Amino acid sequence: MKHPGQLRERRIEHLTSAEIAEAIAAGARTAILPLGAIEQHGPHLPLSVDSDHADALGLRIAERLGAALVLPTVRVGYSPHHLGFSGTLSVRASTLEAICLDYCSSLAAHGFTRVVLFSGHIGNYPIMRDFEARLAAALAPALQVIVYKDNAAILDAWRKSAQSVAALGSHVGGHADVAETSVMLVLHPEKVRANRAAAGYLGTVDEEFLRRAFVEGIDAISPNGVLGDPTGCSKAIGHAALDAVTDLVVEYATAHGA
Repeated sequence: MKHPGQLRERRIEHLTSAEIAEAIAAGARTAILPLGAIEQHGPHLPLSVDSDHADALGLRIAERLGAALVLPTVRVGYSPHHLGFSGTLSVRASTLEAICLDYCSSLAAHGFTRVVLFSGHIGNYPIMRDFEARLAAALAPALQVIVYKDNAAILDAWRKSAQSVAALGSHVGGHADVAETSVMLVLHPEKVRANRAAAGYLGTVDEEFLRRAFVEGIDAISPNGVLGDPTGCSKAIGHAALDAVTDLVVEYATAHGA
């Protein structure tokens, strides 16, 4: 029986049922649940950015925690503010909560004792903060729910990463900017249309801005759908941003018992 910290494959959808049972028996009692989105990311990035990002972060977080397996990313998230752009998909807040509850309800019967939720999509965070207590109550005592919910810390980590690597912290706006574009250069460079990259909304992105965006829609604020500026993107910034966000979630999960 392999020690859970030495697992070569952590994604449960790529394991057999017997292999998962063996990993749980060996101590892999934590499940990572990444949330993503399928929404516009400006003229230079595909709609899969947030889900691709969540896929990668889920594996990094599980590897750092050691005794953890990764659930399939919830690929469509809460994105009504992006529906002004063709192709964007969105689920209702109640639907996203129900999906998370259904995913997690399946875990406890198999021996998992905790689940760590995080999102690769900033727009999911207000919904996660709202349903955290209900989700925890519904799954207790069989399953401990750990929800990483500090989207402001993620934006700050991106700014610090871009600033430390290339003095481009001011280019981070939180959507299809220098940080997200750099992350995609690391994860899926073939998906980046570099010749179409252009700056978008360059104002302050804070909680008040997010409230306005949810009401008016991103297209009313940024016609090209970009918040920030992708200019100067690089794999070095992407690696720094991935490491920084992984650190945030791992440190939070560890502090809360994972």
